[in-house]
Amino acid sequence: MAEVMATRTYLEMTDRSALRPGRVPAGQLEVTKRHPCDSDFWRYLYSTVGEAYNWVDRLSWSETEIRAYLDDPNVSLWVMTVDGALAGYFELRMEPDRSMEIVYFGLLPQFTGRGYGGFLLTRAVELAWSAGARRVWLHTCSFDHPLAVANYIARGFATFKTEQYVAQAPAIDTARI
Repeated sequence: MAEVMATRTYLEMTDRSALRPGRVPAGQLEVTKRHPCDSDFWRYLYSTVGEAYNWVDRLSWSETEIRAYLDDPNVSLWVMTVDGALAGYFELRMEPDRSMEIVYFGLLPQFTGRGYGGFLLTRAVELAWSAGARRVWLHTCSFDHPLAVANYIARGFATFKTEQYVAQAPAIDTARI
């Protein structure tokens, strides 16, 4: 696999009044906390949502590592359904300084490009602030959805850091181009 230069962008929201909600798309939308979350379901979410974006760092996690992560009281996993169908998810992690990281966030492939990302991100931010966050932050990279940064900025996030790094080039799925 070839190495390529990638860009990681860090974004934050430091005041809950900065949130600009996304529109509510059509359909019966529900965002619910998944606790407890079984490892197979977590693996499914991570691999299915992340497949197109080179999410590979957690693929090698053992059952013990997954359980330790999911059982951490500072971590919560939320899923979105649209008309009863699983559509996306996000993970929140409260840091010791009371900043809340949106650790992972994404939609299943069949739900991208339909307005659900803005709605789901709005819910993630609202839930982070409701949990007592002093700051909400996340990072994304140049392998993620091409509209990811635009969605974050549209919701009220501001970039606070960017960095270049060497990464393994993702496999290109020509069926998705």
